[in-house]
Amino acid sequence: MDFLLTEEQRMIGETARKVGDRFGLEYWRELDAAKAFPGEFWKAVCEAGLCGVALPTEYGGSGLGMIEMALIVEALSASGGGSTVGQLFMINPIFGGVSIAKFGTPAMKRELLPRIISGEINCCMALTEPDAGSNSLEIQTFAARHGNGWRLNGRKIWITGVESAEKMLVIARTSKVQDVKRRTEGLSMFLVDVRRKGLSYSSIEKLGTNTLSSCSVFFEDVDVSGDELVGTLDGGWYELLDVLNTERIVTTAGLVGAAELAFRIAVDYAKERRVFGGRPIGEYQGIQFPLAQSFAEVECARLMNHKAASLFDRGLPYGTEANVAKLIASQGASNGIEHAMQTLGGMGFAKETHLERLWRDARLFRFAPISEQMILNFIAMQNLGLPRSY
Repeated sequence: MDFLLTEEQRMIGETARKVGDRFGLEYWRELDAAKAFPGEFWKAVCEAGLCGVALPTEYGGSGLGMIEMALIVEALSASGGGSTVGQLFMINPIFGGVSIAKFGTPAMKRELLPRIISGEINCCMALTEPDAGSNSLEIQTFAARHGNGWRLNGRKIWITGVESAEKMLVIARTSKVQDVKRRTEGLSMFLVDVRRKGLSYSSIEKLGTNTLSSCSVFFEDVDVSGDELVGTLDGGWYELLDVLNTERIVTTAGLVGAAELAFRIAVDYAKERRVFGGRPIGEYQGIQFPLAQSFAEVECARLMNHKAASLFDRGLPYGTEANVAKLIASQGASNGIEHAMQTLGGMGFAKETHLERLWRDARLFRFAPISEQMILNFIAMQNLGLPRSY
């Protein structure tokens, strides 16, 4: 078992860090305040070839893997962007890129993959619904046969990046539950234009991740053509899982990078801040131990995430590793960033020290894209062999 990175992987991580350093903390603080999409940053990421690292070479990608993508997200997040960088990779090279590369038609691949890899277009995915939540098999959005295509009706909620996207991966029922043998049947994926007649959306005011909007999305008789089907008609559930589990990997990488950044801010402050006799506060175990504990947790999450990514790249099962990594990363990063805020005292509450943004953004991932409780349910059943509890 080899835990060492290759020279190529180290160079990829270093390239990502250099791209991230061109922007820095103030760039992200200003975008957060303006609730603006980081277009300049994403353009630089794509120009450096980082967006397409795990996508096929014939369409402009590098043909590498998820381990390289995880390293890129870690470095970019630690350079200033924080955990929301993981969402940028989630919506574009994963929701857009992976879904098309694995399940799209040849024409779809030729037309869209080069544009996603270059950053010409952005993507989003519409899965979650108000009355379904984590129980995706209960979604009600329905695509009914209409001519050579379908007509789409329904509602989605908490859809990331709609306002900046050109294409939306929509998951809908194409057969009613009563007409199929199992609930996992009758789901399909479609890739539609965001700006299409009958598709509307409205922004949700929220606590953090302000550089990427979250929206409610409405479909009212939206026409979907036959060539916009992604994957297998009525057989999209297991294909969707292939996309969703990779989102765990970039989510974890973003959290690991955000925690790394928070630790650096806290340590720099603790070495300089002097009180009660002129000793730097970093000498006190009351400051050291909480940061050290969180550091240990985050490093374990990083390693498990690299294992999940490596398994994915080898075509082996990786669901447990991806979920465990995400669970520990969300807890370790959230606690670690809060300990970093505590280290700075009152200044940790000030926007100028950036920790409050990192904390607000990371808090989302305790329950998204999958909650801690659902991960624990998964582990209890799949790994411990316990009965279903919900």
